Amino acid sequence: MAIEVTSPCPEDVIASEGMRQWPVWACEVSTFPWSYDEKETCLLLEGDVVVTPEGGQPVRFGAGDRVVFAAGLNCVWEVREPVRKHYRFG
Repeated sequence: MAIEVTSPCPEDVIASEGMRQWPVWACEVSTFPWSYDEKETCLLLEGDVVVTPEGGQPVRFGAGDRVVFAAGLNCVWEVREPVRKHYRFG
């Protein structure tokens, strides 16, 4: 699957992966294309986002969700509410 969402992400998973120590990325309301050269795992701290994979169905997620984007994914991000997330590549 190109986008995997765990909603909400259990606190034990957040702790075991050390997600709260990962860098933080933030973005205002916007729409933009994005490509993933490598896998990204993130934990949304706030926001409401819809990501539509090229040729696929939209996937919606928000605060408290763990999202994994597959390497090679081409998509469009629609940030509906300002987003802040912890993230890790690889």
